[in-house]
Amino acid sequence: MRIATLSLNPAIDQTARIPSFTAGRVNRVEWEQSDAGGKGVNVASFLADAGIQVAATGLFGSGNIEPFLELFSRKGIDDRCVRLAGRTRVNVKIADPVLDQVTDINFPGLSPAAADLVRLTKTLDQLLAKIDWLVLSGSVPAGIPDTIYAELIDQLQARGKQVLLDASGAPFAEAVTHGPDIIKPNIDELAELVGRPLTGPAEVLDAAMSLIDSGIRLVAVSMGPDGAVFVEGDAAVHAIPPTIQVKSTVGAGDAMVAGILTGTARGLDLADRARLATAFSLGALGEVGPHLPPMSVIDDFATRVQIKTLK
Repeated sequence: MRIATLSLNPAIDQTARIPSFTAGRVNRVEWEQSDAGGKGVNVASFLADAGIQVAATGLFGSGNIEPFLELFSRKGIDDRCVRLAGRTRVNVKIADPVLDQVTDINFPGLSPAAADLVRLTKTLDQLLAKIDWLVLSGSVPAGIPDTIYAELIDQLQARGKQVLLDASGAPFAEAVTHGPDIIKPNIDELAELVGRPLTGPAEVLDAAMSLIDSGIRLVAVSMGPDGAVFVEGDAAVHAIPPTIQVKSTVGAGDAMVAGILTGTARGLDLADRARLATAFSLGALGEVGPHLPPMSVIDDFATRVQIKTLK
């Protein structure tokens, strides 16, 4: 199974560890770390850690592209990125180990010119001859219409390719109606999509079934420490994770995406895909940056994930 990820709005994630972070006062940084990031880049990095061949494409500022090139080289990720004039945005992640929370400060990204989008289209066209799956994930920068993911899904499926969608807001709502193969919203994103609050697995299942009925093959809904609900056809399971020490929540959802695709590549059934995807997410929670621990650790996490059949 050949996979590529698309990052329209990548970022360099600067994580600062600040115990008892408090707004409105001077805070001391214990340590900081910068990582190539953005949802598509994260997914590619996690897939590479799992031994899956993956290509990464998207729109990247040439002024500070070095962290991405280093990541791609180190992990054997096929670099198909389109270089733009300017610098990729830097997002700040404040990790507070005392309050056990992460505060995200996300900046706007580069606005691509028409010529940049033409180059991206050509790059995608070349990639399509070599891949089976494209992961569409993350936000859409200014200058690109909210319909971009919907348009790409139509083009990809017309060429027999499969699509995993992990986005939010208007681009997500537009694209869902075009029948991606897999979607992975979190519970808040799904609630926004269906227009009502969702408070637990039963309500998540009901909302997910409406999307399955519309033609989506697999709906995976992450719920933070409450785990995730996975729905495929007439089957549904709730993956319940063990409690672990969390270093950073950044990228945990992207790790779940990578786990879903890894499980798909291995031909696992729904319960085992849910178990593996949740284990990937647990692995990411124990790291800073888009990295998994050794697969032996992932396998151990998988044995500790409880699977409850919902349907």
